[in-house]
Amino acid sequence: MRRPDAARIAHGLRRTLDARREACDEWRRMSGGEARCGRIDKITPNAMRARLPGAALGEQCRVVSPSLDAEVIAVEGRHVWLAPYAEPNGVANGALVQALGTSSRVAVGDHLIGAVLDGLGRPLASATAADEAPRSGVAWRSLDTAPPPAMTRALVSTCLPIGIRAIDGMLTCGRGQRLGIFAAAGGGKSTLLAMMCQGAQADVIVVALIGERGREVREFLETALTPEARARTVCVVATSDRPALERMKAAYTATAIAEAFRDDGKDVLLLMDSLTRFGRAVRDIGMAAGEPLGATSGLPPSFYARLPRLLERAGTGVRGSITAFYTVLVEGDNLDEPLADEVRSIVDGHIVLSRRLAQENHYPAIDVARSLSRVMAAVTDAPHVDAAARVRRAMALAAQVELLVRVGEYQPGNDPETDDALARAPDIRAFLCQAQHDVAPFDDTRAWLEHLAN
Repeated sequence: MRRPDAARIAHGLRRTLDARREACDEWRRMSGGEARCGRIDKITPNAMRARLPGAALGEQCRVVSPSLDAEVIAVEGRHVWLAPYAEPNGVANGALVQALGTSSRVAVGDHLIGAVLDGLGRPLASATAADEAPRSGVAWRSLDTAPPPAMTRALVSTCLPIGIRAIDGMLTCGRGQRLGIFAAAGGGKSTLLAMMCQGAQADVIVVALIGERGREVREFLETALTPEARARTVCVVATSDRPALERMKAAYTATAIAEAFRDDGKDVLLLMDSLTRFGRAVRDIGMAAGEPLGATSGLPPSFYARLPRLLERAGTGVRGSITAFYTVLVEGDNLDEPLADEVRSIVDGHIVLSRRLAQENHYPAIDVARSLSRVMAAVTDAPHVDAAARVRRAMALAAQVELLVRVGEYQPGNDPETDDALARAPDIRAFLCQAQHDVAPFDDTRAWLEHLAN
């Protein structure tokens, strides 16, 4: 009985070796030379270690059986650590892996407008590892490119109307500006982003939904966005169940697509939700690569290298522009968290969403007093800036005595300026509130603001 068992085992081994030999031969034919092959010798849920001579950081690799794409995230002596693009289920110790000699890239072009892509830039309805078929009129762009040199950037000097009165009137944005949107859970981020898609005067809109619930993705696309907004939007989606590498790559994919449209001379609006989940994906990859985590931030050193490089890729170019809004999740409206503080130090302004305003059914729940656009004075004229300053002053005075008014202790007549601010408070609130599908023309917003200021 032993001989048939031994023959069966030997036959199985020969078939396995033949399959691996055929795979190596195929890669030699594809690469035009010797394929660089190695073997997996350690597997974790988030990473795999392989002995793969000559593999470089960021290089794409492929496990032969089962077929699984991965990327080199760390080089450790003669070993490399690979982050998989899918769950490594079925990968056995000793599995063959090949270095492909390429970096991650995405197909760009006008054919993407209106499309929904996964985190790697593949059509979401048919996102497979083999979806690399060349298409006519399509260019390929690397996901990780260097930001434009500082001296080649055009100045941010032109206003970008968003269609939201609280932003256009009080926090006027410029083409090529980068802003952070800071909000706690339930603060109305998705509603605000949908309003931006509808009202922004941009040629193309690129939306990156990173780490979102699958249910919310379809709701955002089919309910929050109007057909007109959807027709000029490219959406990159990596839901919370996707591997950490894909969630991280989604931010680079969306930015690369926006850069391609900017290089064509278009004004692009880039909306990324959220940098917090991007940071968590970077943390997971950093931990798999053996990076230490910060004692207070809980983030690896690589995050602080990746973040400014990613955010600096937005902005003005030689011809077009990328105006970017990045959402950041905060706990209890606390803007001093390490990640939020780091983002705020890089961007050109910040919009704070207040949970208290959301509970009062004040939408969009923008806390104007805590928000700032650093380029407002450069993209609009002095009368507009002065009117916004006077309205801010009135809001601050009304907020100082709000508690006294609520308990009935405020005595009118002692301070005429405060009395005037309280009288104007309902009109200011009406100005700042806006229905989700209501797009406010910029000229109407400015006229209303100047009326409130006077």
